[in-house]
Amino acid sequence: MKPRKLKTNVYWVGAVDWDRRLFDELIPLPDGTSYNAYLIKGSEKTALIDTVDPTMTNFLTSNLQLLKVKNIDYIIANHAEQDHSGTLPQILKLYPNAKVIATPKCKDLLMELLLIPEYKIVTVEDGETLSLGDKTLEFIHAPWVHWPETMLTYLREDKILFTCDLFGSHLATSDLYVADEAAVYEAAKRYYAEIMMPFRTVIQRNLEKIKDLQIEIIAPSHGPIYDKPNFIVEAYKEWVYTPPKNIVVLPYVSMHGSTKKMVEYLVTALVERGITVKQFNLTKTDIGKLAMALVDAATIVVGSPTVLVGPHPKVIYAVYLANALRPKLKFASIIGSYGWGGRTVEQIKGMLSNLKVELLEPVVIRGFPKEDDFRALNRLADEIVNKHREHGIVS
Repeated sequence: MKPRKLKTNVYWVGAVDWDRRLFDELIPLPDGTSYNAYLIKGSEKTALIDTVDPTMTNFLTSNLQLLKVKNIDYIIANHAEQDHSGTLPQILKLYPNAKVIATPKCKDLLMELLLIPEYKIVTVEDGETLSLGDKTLEFIHAPWVHWPETMLTYLREDKILFTCDLFGSHLATSDLYVADEAAVYEAAKRYYAEIMMPFRTVIQRNLEKIKDLQIEIIAPSHGPIYDKPNFIVEAYKEWVYTPPKNIVVLPYVSMHGSTKKMVEYLVTALVERGITVKQFNLTKTDIGKLAMALVDAATIVVGSPTVLVGPHPKVIYAVYLANALRPKLKFASIIGSYGWGGRTVEQIKGMLSNLKVELLEPVVIRGFPKEDDFRALNRLADEIVNKHREHGIVS
């Protein structure tokens, strides 16, 4: 993509990565991503907000050349993670007079991760401003969204908020602004679930910090730009503030059909009782879809066979993920089967330490489910629906 104009003397100069399918060797990217960098030409000074992933260096430098940028005075480092800052050393070589603007914690990380010399970095405090002449940048510290050093940058005169990873989406698109709201909503929810959800309470505080700003455009570091900012702000309010919904998430693995039979029976029982169920076979599922389902769910029921006295390894991974993401779950339970014994319940329960959930009585059986086992699954379905009603969680 060539440079794209947002407002007078404000340009997108980043890169669209259509082919990337894995982020941090961890997060699936079914729709690619983008690395958004922004150039602001003031009447006296020029600033570049963020750079791009090192794999996309040529796109950023080419865009700066197309705009005939002869000098950059400031490079605003909203975030030290390499998909934002990875091209910083190359840009500093091209524009040796530039100073890097960062939070104090970001300064330390840039020096450690990218070996940026200390003398090149100027730190700014929360609320500090920087004049470019006819344009003014205001820096808003937003630690733990999602690293300890992150900040937002507000362009006062043009009412643009550059939000770093906040409000981002991993979505490769030729559209500069949001065109397909449904597609962007799903991508932004996936992004929130995988990256931002563990910091839900921190995000609440940062939403408060920006609520009085006059914002016409939200320009995140990934995905399309929001020229209707209320769209993404209201979505975030729903994800971080609202109570969980009448939803059960059921990730499972079945080796010989016993656990699968239990899952099928429990899903039917829950649906008959008016509960929405989101079922995930962990040998096949996109782990990002599981993370998205956890955003709204009230209950998680983990289904696992017993492997060498413990849970299936894919179940361990899913439970670890749920524990790390810290969703709004209220209840949890475990179902599954074993051949001769094991400690599946104890091990899964021990892995849910971050979740403030009530553990409902598990249904773990020997062999293939029998009549008494189906009755136990009915009891679990009854308990889940009763707990949801007691806590006002209804469809």
